[in-house]
Amino acid sequence: MVPELSPEEERLLIRDISVAAEADSKEGDTFFLITHRWWQNWLDYVNQEVPVASANGFHENAASSSNRRPQAIDNTDLINDATSEEVSNVEMELHDTLVEGRDYILLPQPVWEKLHGWYGGGPLLPRKAINNGLSQTDLAIEVYPLRLQLILIQQGERAIVRISKKDTVGDLHRKACDVFELALDQVCIWDYFGQQKHSLMDNMDKTLDDANIQMDQDILVEIISDSMDGSLQENGYAERDSSSMLIDASGTTENTSNYYTSPSSELDNNNTATTATANNNSMYATNHIATRGVGAGPVGLTGLLNLGNTCFMNSAIQCLVHTPEFARYFREDYHREINWQNPLGMVGELALAFGELLRKLWAPGRTPVSPRPFKTKLSRFAPQFSGYSQHDSQELLAFLLDGLHEDLNRVKHRPYIKTRDADGRPDEEVADEYWANHIARNNSIIVDVCQGQFKSTLVCPVCEKVSVTFDPFMYLSLPLQSASSRSMTVLVFSGISPPSPVTVSVPKQGRCRDLIQALSNSCSVKSGERILLAEVRGHSVYQFLEDPVLLLSTIKDDDHLVAYKVPKLEKSATTYVQFIHRREEPELANNSSSTTWKPFGVPLVYQISRNSTKIFDLYQIVNVMLSPMKLNQSLNYTSTSNYETSCGMKLQLLEKGNSCLDLLEEEGDETVPVPANLISAIVFVNWSMMDLKRYDITSMENIPEVVKYAPPLKRTRGEPLSLYACLDAFLREEPLVPEDMWYCPRCKEQRQASKKLDLWRLPDVLVIHLKRFSFSRSTKHKLETYVDFPVHNLDLTNYVANERSPHCKIYELYALSNHYGSMASGHYTAHIKLLDENRWYTFDDTHVTPINEDEVKSAAAYVLFYRRVQGEDTSISNGTHSFHNSSHHR
Repeated sequence: MVPELSPEEERLLIRDISVAAEADSKEGDTFFLITHRWWQNWLDYVNQEVPVASANGFHENAASSSNRRPQAIDNTDLINDATSEEVSNVEMELHDTLVEGRDYILLPQPVWEKLHGWYGGGPLLPRKAINNGLSQTDLAIEVYPLRLQLILIQQGERAIVRISKKDTVGDLHRKACDVFELALDQVCIWDYFGQQKHSLMDNMDKTLDDANIQMDQDILVEIISDSMDGSLQENGYAERDSSSMLIDASGTTENTSNYYTSPSSELDNNNTATTATANNNSMYATNHIATRGVGAGPVGLTGLLNLGNTCFMNSAIQCLVHTPEFARYFREDYHREINWQNPLGMVGELALAFGELLRKLWAPGRTPVSPRPFKTKLSRFAPQFSGYSQHDSQELLAFLLDGLHEDLNRVKHRPYIKTRDADGRPDEEVADEYWANHIARNNSIIVDVCQGQFKSTLVCPVCEKVSVTFDPFMYLSLPLQSASSRSMTVLVFSGISPPSPVTVSVPKQGRCRDLIQALSNSCSVKSGERILLAEVRGHSVYQFLEDPVLLLSTIKDDDHLVAYKVPKLEKSATTYVQFIHRREEPELANNSSSTTWKPFGVPLVYQISRNSTKIFDLYQIVNVMLSPMKLNQSLNYTSTSNYETSCGMKLQLLEKGNSCLDLLEEEGDETVPVPANLISAIVFVNWSMMDLKRYDITSMENIPEVVKYAPPLKRTRGEPLSLYACLDAFLREEPLVPEDMWYCPRCKEQRQASKKLDLWRLPDVLVIHLKRFSFSRSTKHKLETYVDFPVHNLDLTNYVANERSPHCKIYELYALSNHYGSMASGHYTAHIKLLDENRWYTFDDTHVTPINEDEVKSAAAYVLFYRRVQGEDTSISNGTHSFHNSSHHR
């Protein structure tokens, strides 16, 4: 009997084995899953004798009475319907929502063997390391091998098998023959994804991954020797009595009708395999809407299983599935519009997966449907949505609409089209040309239904060149604001009157440019002048606010801002000079009778020439800027002819090293030695006691805060933020951010142009995204703002720049995605109006419940789906969608 090791010996031995195994890991190595719960208990046990340094420097023992030696390994919480270790562990079904590090740990085989030798238990859950990329070291553990359904039509049998995606077609061929007890030369197999024969799988050396075989798809098994009497068709198969079987490694079979009622089953939305077969056959065998079982009750009220944090996906899917135009399209024969060759698409797989899911959700009955096959396909083409973390329903929606468009693009060969500038042509002509160019390259049901057109106007701030383009859009992302404007108070030095606070109204989500413009208008800035904005702290300038696109939201309510009128001068040859006021105050230390110079008040700021400003000029600037505060106004200090230096103020220039250079009035013709490479030079203005008596300095002693706190204005329930206000903010003209500078064709340089958006062409289905989430480097924030959006009669007439548009601009809400809670742990639902019933329902994963219309609006509304008001009934139960003519591609 092997002697029992101490916890510390176990820890060190496992550590050494792990390091060695990880260093030598290669493709084909075996790893074992172990439940995280047991692993954590073992870690607590082996770490109990490790000394831990306490705050007082002594060592304490980390052990506790609960850290006893763990019992046998028990992995049963990782598997579905665990039986016993006699059952083949390779074929044991794991729970679908397991997450590494949370539910299980992957151990190299030597580590598992050592732990299993010490503790025993099980069941064993081995998994292989596969190469997941181009590099030989790019390894991944295939925790979930492919799960495939083998369908043998002639004998009416099915079987579920597990196989690695790195196994070959030949391996799958042999497994199929073993399962159905057939000879190799009797059988051929087909890629039968979406119940369609896509390709004969005859390249036995190709891996299933290279053959594009997907999780939970069907494989058609044909007996070559049997005559094909019409029972097998390319797009479906005849209804037969069949049973579903789960095959384990021993070759035994068991009926799994109960097994497939679990969320992990593809067949869980039908009571029997026969029903699924019949329904799929009817769907694919007709170009009309399937009507089987209509009398059984209302359709379209089927929920979706939550696979683990997939409510974001379920919410977005339900909104799209209940878009009438899509419901009609995907329930008809959309396969002939699939673009199998589009390099920007997903070779039709995303469209097929979405179409299959839509058909299941519109089938009769209320049994919830598992979206796992769709999610598997989605994760393959959009890895950001793999795993089981919470995601953004709007991000998923954006990817899905774009992916469906590419899969269903009717344009097989996109022409190269060079866009022409407007060059003064009428907007209608230019817009139609842009749209025709877009349709020549992008033509799909998604474009037909969801895409509109912006008019985008750019204006160069230097040469005033105007560029007009017309760009397509799929949805509108509207900013949210708790109020449309913000009041800001700034102390203004106008040069005409004493400095005084000026309060202006600016867009709450505006830029620094908006504030400067508002101040310029308020202060009647003349030609040749401009407003210089600065933040002042401690009697000196903390920073100049000259970036026109600086967000006003970065300016805090308790900041102190000062605006100065300065001349418009070329900035490269000038510098700012700030005059910091100082006065003598007694030295408080050591009961000394000496005095010291202390700063006070608001600094003066002016723009001067870097190399030609004389000392005389500085004295003149100070006297002119202070003249409105002079108590004796008999002299006009705003005129240079009347300039006098009768005051006793002395100026000192702050040099490098913090030494001061006296600027003497008698040396007024000498040039001021302004230090190079400074944003602003500092000149101290030393006030004498006599000077302080000649000026009223109270107006510059204190700077008001940007926002003076006051009781908030009462806001009635009838005055929430409206959707129209969000549209106004979205379409408002604003400068481009520095990262998106525009190349001006006239200046031949990158310019920070102003941009104005207008709606030009509206789609039949208008998707509106309310931007509730904001991100920064360190924080994530959700706005809980209640937005008052119309359920009926969203009128966009005043927002469409194309006055000649013949289309209706009134919209009705029919669906919305809601987000409740925080960003990290929130939950998504959907509110959807069934047009046939004219009634609203909440779709909360598997739960579908009716609600009143007044319950539709809430602060959780996130993505809104509006449909253009039509003259005729367009509900999905009547009429058919008119497809564009296109050749059929397989």
